Amino acid sequence: MPAASQVTRKQMRARLVRYGELVPCRTAFIDTRTPGSESKENFTIIGPGVAENPDQHVHIREPHGFNIGAARQPPGCVNSQHSHETAEVFWIHSGRWRFMTGEHGEDGEVVLERGDTISIPIHVFRGFENIGSGEGFMFAALGGDDPGRVTWAPYVFDDARKYGLVLLESGRLIDTDAGEAVPDDEPVMPATTAEQVAKLTRLDSAALESCVARHSDAKSAAGSVMSASAEHSHIREFPVIGERNDSEGVPKAPLSWRHGFQLRQLAFEPGASTPVHSRVEEEVWTIHEGRLRVHWGEHALDLGPGDVLTVPIGLSRRFENPGSEPAVAFVVRGGNAPFPPQWSPSNMG
Repeated sequence: MPAASQVTRKQMRARLVRYGELVPCRTAFIDTRTPGSESKENFTIIGPGVAENPDQHVHIREPHGFNIGAARQPPGCVNSQHSHETAEVFWIHSGRWRFMTGEHGEDGEVVLERGDTISIPIHVFRGFENIGSGEGFMFAALGGDDPGRVTWAPYVFDDARKYGLVLLESGRLIDTDAGEAVPDDEPVMPATTAEQVAKLTRLDSAALESCVARHSDAKSAAGSVMSASAEHSHIREFPVIGERNDSEGVPKAPLSWRHGFQLRQLAFEPGASTPVHSRVEEEVWTIHEGRLRVHWGEHALDLGPGDVLTVPIGLSRRFENPGSEPAVAFVVRGGNAPFPPQWSPSNMG
């Protein structure tokens, strides 16, 4: 494991993607010219994601066992119906979002507000729309290092052809309106058939609601080892995704089925600080509100809303809220049952 003194500030900074530095792709998928979907922005933050455009910018390529991405959409913008091969989880950073299931979004729907989380099972057609009055942004986690490709509803292929986009079986998009030719030696992805559609799982609104963890219903893990001592009692840990984990003092999360990763929410009162600790699995912090400061060795970095930090495995670190307002972060950890933190005897302030 790396000694804190051996990880330079420059190296740690390379593992931090600030919200203002996010590089969007506006042509990531086959539906990005379809009216109503043409204004969406997709981000691949950690890992390759499922983007179909080879020019999509990947901010951090290091494999984590899961992918972290994001979507940003103006009011009324829709992401077309599609299904995934691995877990897909969204947590709402801003805006108000409607999620729809079914080939045409007719099977069921739920509305998510800021701080809510949804985990949609594999092999289910899903789409989403920003129904708020302002720009909306949400983070996403996909299971596995290679989450595969999406399966689009049949109508998506029909709409795409009207606007010059052709998807190859390799996953590459061809833009005929921009003068690109469909290659003779690469097969075109055939439209999804009725037989393929019939094999997918269908979820009504009640079933879809069972895939949602509401921020308003979040219950802190009173026995969490991260906040067990009086010194650190001003930190609350909320399980969102994951099995019961007695070694960390965390009960079963609302979304408790196996994803290959866990999702927790940590809330810091002003001045609150974690103990110095390290972890043996991947850990990614996304800042939801307020500001946090991460310390390691003699170094520190400040994190603000929308920032994403992946912490090196084994690095002794401490997170604190240096501000006068509460701070909240969503934290993704690798594996279905992460090990408890390894406490450090060192004192970093």
